[in-house]
Amino acid sequence: MTPHRPFAASTPGPAERPEPIKCLIVDDLDENLLALAALLQSEEVEVLQARSGTEALELLLRHEVALALVDVQMPEMDGFELAEMMRGMERTRHVPIIFVTAGTRDAQRMFRGYEAGAVDFLYKPVEPHVLCGKAGVFFQLYRQKQQLARNLQERTETLRLHELFTAVLGHDLRGPLSAITTAAELLLRRPDETTRTVAQRLLRSGQWMGRMIEDMLDLARTRQGGGMPMASERFDLGALAERVVQERQSTRPDKQVLLDRQGNLQGDWDEDRLTQVLSNLVGNALRHGEGEVVQVELDGSHATSVRLSVRNGGEIPADVLPHIFDPFRSGRAHAEEAPSRRASTRNEGLGLGLYIVREIVRAHGGQLQVESAAGRTCFSVVLPRAPQAVASAPGLGTLP
Repeated sequence: MTPHRPFAASTPGPAERPEPIKCLIVDDLDENLLALAALLQSEEVEVLQARSGTEALELLLRHEVALALVDVQMPEMDGFELAEMMRGMERTRHVPIIFVTAGTRDAQRMFRGYEAGAVDFLYKPVEPHVLCGKAGVFFQLYRQKQQLARNLQERTETLRLHELFTAVLGHDLRGPLSAITTAAELLLRRPDETTRTVAQRLLRSGQWMGRMIEDMLDLARTRQGGGMPMASERFDLGALAERVVQERQSTRPDKQVLLDRQGNLQGDWDEDRLTQVLSNLVGNALRHGEGEVVQVELDGSHATSVRLSVRNGGEIPADVLPHIFDPFRSGRAHAEEAPSRRASTRNEGLGLGLYIVREIVRAHGGQLQVESAAGRTCFSVVLPRAPQAVASAPGLGTLP
């Protein structure tokens, strides 16, 4: 009976045929090498033959092999010693080794073989079906490993190109957007009321688009390893919060934003970045919160940190909460809301706001947490007053 070939994957066309898998056979007897090679050689498998441990190591330095079949009893360097040397080299550390031996099934020898790095033993005379079946498993695993490596490389390159495109797109959009906002500001000076109304809408849309561009650029920076650029200076977080609250309140006169400040709110932070944090959190509460009141609380009673909390009515769905800070996820989550709310949230942004908030807080060495229960949602931020105060900043508690 003709033995099965050890590797029988689907046969691709001539242009798609992959490189053969390489299998190393190590034996000091030519007849053993020829017999094993005859069983394993095929269009998909290239057999490398070595007559000693030294010759095997030379081949391993030049070739990447999927499997090594090693005779145990060889002069100068036996199979156990060769396996130990292979396990000691980074290049060959993960090559599967099957020992081929004519010796008895001695438990002590088997233990030594497995300790040296063997994955299996075959005893002479070798049964062809057993050899081909075991070798085929390792060849298939090797092909899968190659495919996974290619997939990872392709996905990595695709992600890099997408993020590069995002960064370039963001930069290229700034020019025409600047011209649009400048024209809108000029139109605001016209005496005609209708013109000023249109110009005001145009300016708000331009500012909104500008924020989305900045979010895109921030996403590209963080994903490419550049991190959030920071420029720290000492200022009062309470005064900043008051300005942001007034600005956000003007966009939603139907809701009320209550600001509560206590303690020392001075610290060394990036004022522009914390403006983004406050604007995103308050704006998020105004858009998606239920009820008419949003509460913004600043607590500076701790010596080394300041705590910011933004509370609103309503709960975040349980399936959305674990992914609330994922980029683009929050935008999709809101798009899946009830039709009555979908119309008001469809054009609110890219779903990057909370992701940007998290990255800014991390860049300051702070902590960010969201809790949503009992009809209330609270975003809590703890910011160390200075970088050296990070270790002593208090942990985030639970909603009262």
